[in-house]
This record gives sequence, C-alpha cells and structure tokens, in this order.
Amino acid sequence: MKAFLFLTALILVVSGAAVFAPGLATAQAPSPTGPVTGNISGPSVVGTSTNDTYFINGTGGPAFLNGEQVGNITWYATVAGTNTTVVTVLPTSGTITNHTPGVVTVEMGPLVQTISLQVEIASTNHTTNISANFTQTIHIVQPYLLTLHLHVSSVAAIHEFNLTIDLDGVPVGRIHIPPLAAGTNDTAEFLYATLGLSPGTHTFTASLIAEHGLITFAGGSTTMSTSFFVPGAPPSYTVWYVAGIVAFFGALFIIVTRVAARRRPVTKK
Repeated sequence: MKAFLFLTALILVVSGAAVFAPGLATAQAPSPTGPVTGNISGPSVVGTSTNDTYFINGTGGPAFLNGEQVGNITWYATVAGTNTTVVTVLPTSGTITNHTPGVVTVEMGPLVQTISLQVEIASTNHTTNISANFTQTIHIVQPYLLTLHLHVSSVAAIHEFNLTIDLDGVPVGRIHIPPLAAGTNDTAEFLYATLGLSPGTHTFTASLIAEHGLITFAGGSTTMSTSFFVPGAPPSYTVWYVAGIVAFFGALFIIVTRVAARRRPVTKK
C-alpha cells in the first residue's frame, strides 16, 4: 500500500513538471540577438573652416531585448583622410539611449580635401558585445561667399528671423538674422558649398519683403540679387595636335616617296 502511494505521488510530480516546465522555459528564453544597425546623417559637401553637425543613430545587438533597450549603445568617432591634423571631431565618443542619436561637431579646417567620418557603434549587455562600423564621406571645398549688408529703420527694432537664400531661383540655404535694434546696421554672410556649378552665369537672390520694410539691404531695397560667372573648362587641343602630327608625317612620307621615285634609274631591256 505504501509503495502504491509513493508511486502515485511520483507520477503526479513528474506529470506536474511536464505540465509546468514548458511554460517556464518559454518565459525565460531570451529573444535572438539581432545585428547592430545604424547610420550617420549630415552634410556630405561642406566649406573650408566651417563647423558642421552630424547625428549618429544606432540600435540592435545584445543591448536590445524584445525591442527594449536593456544594455548600452556606445559610439566612437574618428576621421580619416590625407591630412586630418587640421580636422577635429568633438566629442569622440558617447552613448545612445532610447533611440536619441549621438551628436558630433566636425571642425573642417582650412584645407580643400575629402575625408571620412568613421563611427564604431558597440552594443553591450553584460559580457556580450557586438559592434559595427559606419562611414560617411565628406568633401571639403572652397565655398562661395555671399555678404549681405542690412539696415534697420529707426522706427522699431526687429526680432530674429531666418533669411532664405536662392540660387538661380532654387532655395539653397538660410541665414539666421539675430534681433537688431532700431537704426542699426549689420552684416550677414552666407557660405554655399558645392562640388561644382555648370558653366555660365548664376544668381543669388534674397528678399526682406516679409519684414514689412523694417529692415532693408544696403541702398534701401527689400530684395537683393547678385550674379557671378562660372567659366567652362579650357578647350583641349590634344586632338588637333595629334591630327597635325599625323598630317605632317603623312605629307613627309609622300614627298620622300616621290623623290625616291624620280631618282630610280631606268633599266634597259
């Protein structure tokens, strides 16, 4: 009788383990670790001696479990190029929390060159660490400089505003104008960085009409227009040089052939 009760209890214990064990295992099993993904966002063409902002996004890896961040996402930023001694990245490292991107400022320096902003993103949870590398190419060019002379009327001061700059009728950027006191003058500069413009005449324009006459450009105008000329590539005379050389040697060959033919002796039969 005792043996029968013991066997029955053992069966119940084993059966209970079989019933509850699968649910327990499912609750404790972690989701598979996904890859570390990310990107760098910011301008790819910038002017010399400018400070430009870049945003670093990263997610995935062991730092995330079931879509929730349970570990650390750390990024490390450096620059590579021909001469990076004049280029500075600040800061060089940081963390990403709740998908808030990291922010770095790159001081471009005075040299025209192409550099790479290189970022390593590391996802860590306890002793597990997975990282991935991302790169953005940055072209540092000599920018076009547009200088604007502003005059505030003596009627009233103006609040800060953004002045849109157009190039050939297309908006290409904005200048932030700070608050200015009545009757004052100010100068604003706009740098336009580009890998190149097509040959011909191009025009920058801007308008202060929305400020209702409280501020004007130099001379009292509420609109500004300035044009500049971009020369085309110099002509290539290589084809004409080659054609001339070929024609010269061709003519020389004909002359030599005719002279040789005249000097050839007549054979007797």
